[in-house]
Amino acid sequence: MTITLYQLEGCPFCEYAADALDALDLDYETVWVDAMHSDRDEVKHVSGQRGVPVLVDERFGVTMAESENIVEFLARSYAEDDEALADVELAV
Repeated sequence: MTITLYQLEGCPFCEYAADALDALDLDYETVWVDAMHSDRDEVKHVSGQRGVPVLVDERFGVTMAESENIVEFLARSYAEDDEALADVELAV
């Protein structure tokens, strides 16, 4: 099964989601989206919207946006304990 994270270079919300994936040692594919919001057709096709980050997790059949929701989902679905994501913070 595949996890894909759609993200934008330099986006702190995207980095937050990627940091959570890294902290959980999960393999995932990154799809870098265009900086021009109106050119983000690929992410709109999979999620119905052009904002990032967007996580697609085929194992659970989930497509979701919003970094907080993504990190909460990853914690519930993949973390072995409550401390797994203790060092992951949103740097805004």
